[in-house]
Amino acid sequence: MTGSVNRSIKFLVAVFAVTLGVAAATLTAADTAAVEATSRPSVVPAPPPTPLASALGVSFVEGSASSLIVEREGKKYLVDVSARTITEVQNTSASSASALQAPDPAQSTQQTAAAAKPAEKKEQKPGVYEPGDDYVFSLPSGRRLDRHGFYINFNHRFAFEPAFSGAARGGALLGLDGFALPSFGFRYGVTGKFSVGIFRSPTSLARPIELSAAYNFADERDGHPLNAAFRFSVDGQNDFAKNFTANFEGIFSRSITKRAQIYVVPTVSINNRRLVSVFSFRSSAIPDLPGYNSFALGVAGAFDIRPTVALIAEVNPTIVGGRDLGIHRPAYAFGIQKKIWRHAFTFGFTNSPGTTVAQRSGTNAAYLNSPSADTPSGLFIGFDLTRQVY
Repeated sequence: MTGSVNRSIKFLVAVFAVTLGVAAATLTAADTAAVEATSRPSVVPAPPPTPLASALGVSFVEGSASSLIVEREGKKYLVDVSARTITEVQNTSASSASALQAPDPAQSTQQTAAAAKPAEKKEQKPGVYEPGDDYVFSLPSGRRLDRHGFYINFNHRFAFEPAFSGAARGGALLGLDGFALPSFGFRYGVTGKFSVGIFRSPTSLARPIELSAAYNFADERDGHPLNAAFRFSVDGQNDFAKNFTANFEGIFSRSITKRAQIYVVPTVSINNRRLVSVFSFRSSAIPDLPGYNSFALGVAGAFDIRPTVALIAEVNPTIVGGRDLGIHRPAYAFGIQKKIWRHAFTFGFTNSPGTTVAQRSGTNAAYLNSPSADTPSGLFIGFDLTRQVY
């Protein structure tokens, strides 16, 4: 239906243009001189409707020599031949005659030029760092998601193969040949400030599912002195069936010029559980563990050594409840991050196999039940992938 309307309008515009050309050719030299000698512009009266014009649904605009109104299927359109624009007229009653007045040619030209001008790219506030990932490594960066943006995160931890100790580390590619703990999740920007997410880790980590909701209430791009977000999440092991942990996070960051950013992430976990290794897919293999309240204070930093390459580091000590959870040394990590448009890859070394909020403070000492597994000699490889789908 819209295509037939547009074709009818184009046909009428062509007829009108030919009519104007014929009328201009019949003007006499005297008439032209009289018009040029006139000190003030004359108003062109609307010609009386002709049977053909009425049959075609065409009417002329009073005071205009380049505009007409076309009516099709109950709708009216204002056609400006000089500006080459077609505008739907919402109200064409006598009381709204001003809506049908001829547009100012200069204004029409400006509007046409503005419409043809490509949208300018939104300027980035100078001095504000742009994180490439939702995570520094295991700690969140707290970056604000785009409204209706959809994000995918993949995390891998090779916790069973130390990178720098043991035999034939070179032959095993520093542990990359070993068994990995893959986790993945999705995040969605409901608004420009509110987002939700879901994340899952594998059976070897008691297959927890984490549901989260976050709100960014301050952003440096909006003129605030720092970035600040609050996130609430619930972790449930055995695919969200038992051993539930409630987490409350504050995620704060501040740019140090546009090339670096520091992060502080205080986290309170209610009924947190100790990290355990599970090597069976049976639900009965996931133990019912006692819950302990804990408080961790994560600190991290990112520094761009190239426009799309950053060095990252983080430490996440458990200040309250660490001994109950088998944590004797803080979880930490460092690595390098490559950032491409809507995509980031982070490669590094860590002593923590967990990636959910409840498990990221645990170390390999508790997971492998080995007191020395969280020392520098027990560091293992991990990497993160993130992608903004839209």
